[in-house]
Amino acid sequence: MKINILFVVLFIVSLQLCLGQPTPAEKQAQPILLLNGVAHLGTGKVIKNSAITFEEGIIKTVADASVSNFDLENFKVIELDGAHVYPGLIAPNTNLGLIEVEAVRATDDTREVGIFNPNVRSIIAYNADSEISPTVRSNGILMAQVVPSGGRIMGTSSIVQLDAWNYEDAIVKEDDGVWMNWPARWRYKGFWEGGGTAENKKYEKQITSLTQFMDEAQAYCKGGTPKTTNLKFKAMCSCFDKSSNTYIKANNVKDIIAVLDFATTYNLKLVLVGGNDAHMITDLLVKNKISLILNPVNRLPSKQDDAIDLPFKLPSILAKAGLLFTFTTPNFSGDVRNLTFHAGNAVAYGLDAEVAIQAMTLNAAKIFGIDEKVGSLEAGKAATLFVSSGDILDVKTHNVTHAFIDGRQIDLSNKQSKLSDKFMKKYGLE
Repeated sequence: MKINILFVVLFIVSLQLCLGQPTPAEKQAQPILLLNGVAHLGTGKVIKNSAITFEEGIIKTVADASVSNFDLENFKVIELDGAHVYPGLIAPNTNLGLIEVEAVRATDDTREVGIFNPNVRSIIAYNADSEISPTVRSNGILMAQVVPSGGRIMGTSSIVQLDAWNYEDAIVKEDDGVWMNWPARWRYKGFWEGGGTAENKKYEKQITSLTQFMDEAQAYCKGGTPKTTNLKFKAMCSCFDKSSNTYIKANNVKDIIAVLDFATTYNLKLVLVGGNDAHMITDLLVKNKISLILNPVNRLPSKQDDAIDLPFKLPSILAKAGLLFTFTTPNFSGDVRNLTFHAGNAVAYGLDAEVAIQAMTLNAAKIFGIDEKVGSLEAGKAATLFVSSGDILDVKTHNVTHAFIDGRQIDLSNKQSKLSDKFMKKYGLE
């Protein structure tokens, strides 16, 4: 009897949580014209007085409003009066939808037990009803890469859009790549050890274990149809034929060079994640056509003898070298909404503003292999875009007023905005 009552209570609570979420938007019903906005195309170009039309979820026109003629009766016209239009931002390396409350284990689906788990697919654990996702998309982040964690080989990520009924509806690209943690030569000591760093005495053993797994997996994938399916090895086959990315986390320059050799040995389509020391070997990274998902800009340098502002300058250094990179935020789903402000701080330290926007849009789309569909304001691409009354790179002016995913105008309200409205009204501050 007690168990039945508990199930009823849990069902009611879960139903209330679901009802608290904004309902996914309906399919675009009529052509829309965004008129007289400053369009940041995501390609590095800007149209200062733009006219953007989209129909049935697809962008039809991106043009200068002063030289364009439209029959306004055929469109739902949204007059922007100089507001800024951007492609939907893409947040890499997040655990959005995999964790709700860190202190509640039942809401945490970020990791699996074991060391080698390439067969773990983050998408099947993705919760489209997360209360965190609406707070993220209200800042213009309309797509995200959902990544598992834990172990040497963490699992497989997927790209989702953030306005969906379930994970099937949310998928933009399923199983885009396998994630690995490269063994570090040095480890950070805990406070009980006196702090600082110490040599990783298990490094060689960890490398041997990883290469042995890779050798066995590669042999499995080349061996034709096996009598017995090995799910872990099978999940690696798309990495060996380069049909999916292999994301490897490494920061120290020696580790990055080792990762490059590793990727060459196993014919991997490498995306470097972290890359704190990437500025030391930009020529080598360019030569090998390596893309990067950078660590958060807002952090301290990783070495004691690094310049204190190196994390802020690193994007500018990589951009000047011609490397393809994108930004990320700390591995906490609630911080994903601050993606634009990490990019904004990089702009303050030398990165061109349009390059920063491109890094969060078209660059990310290219890295994930979805640039034919999203990532820039171009005719033929999905109408996944948003409008801000001010500069999205500036925390003082960033204010998203409209957002569209596949042409559907989404609800920008969320739990936090509702609480803000509630207490602003209580204290007469609205």
